[in-house]
Amino acid sequence: MIDFYYAPTPNGWKVAIMLEECGLAYNTILLALGQGDQFKPEFLAISPNAKMPAIVDHDADGGPVSVFESGAILFYLAEKTGRFMPAGPLGRKETLEWLFWQVGNQGPLAGQLSHFVNYAPDGQDYGRKRYAGEYDRNLAVLENRLSGRDYILGSYSIADMIAFPWAFIAKPLGASLDDFPNVAAWRGRIKQRRAVQTAIDLYKDRQNQGQDTAQNNDVLFNQSAAHLRGGSRS
Repeated sequence: MIDFYYAPTPNGWKVAIMLEECGLAYNTILLALGQGDQFKPEFLAISPNAKMPAIVDHDADGGPVSVFESGAILFYLAEKTGRFMPAGPLGRKETLEWLFWQVGNQGPLAGQLSHFVNYAPDGQDYGRKRYAGEYDRNLAVLENRLSGRDYILGSYSIADMIAFPWAFIAKPLGASLDDFPNVAAWRGRIKQRRAVQTAIDLYKDRQNQGQDTAQNNDVLFNQSAAHLRGGSRS
């Protein structure tokens, strides 16, 4: 059994997709992020960055193993199950390249765009323009990679699972896939997978829906070192 610390967001979907694709038994644990559950010592012991997703694998050899950060979780689960990652040194190398691309580029830049679009309506135009441009730039990276390929590594893999969620919500972020036909076709193929549909619908009714904003929730949007060091969080 895997304990899955989850929030219904693109970052959470990445791991939910892998768990569903592999048919792994998991127990979903939702934290009240707006109330600071992620800063409790018992969760920081699992996820030192105080972010979700995170997992605890109770079936690991030698006892429970915790894993934090979505790229590390997907890599761990691919090695655990022997699925959705190419075999051999070159395949592992390419997998790591695209995992690092996603967690270092597409994911955080799309996340910043999402912040300005959804949670900071009074934010500066510069911020929104910058991250919209970076979001499009990463769509172009993906578009070029998918030329002549159905999936990022040729066959469906964790590289697709980790990159799909932020492409899936392009329209709500104010972006268009009209100039990225390879990405649009790739997105459509993945969207039809039953495991993907199940993952995206996981606790869909608990999505934020805009009630928390940068103006009304300092726990979510105005963090500092004090949140991790037990000081004042105001």
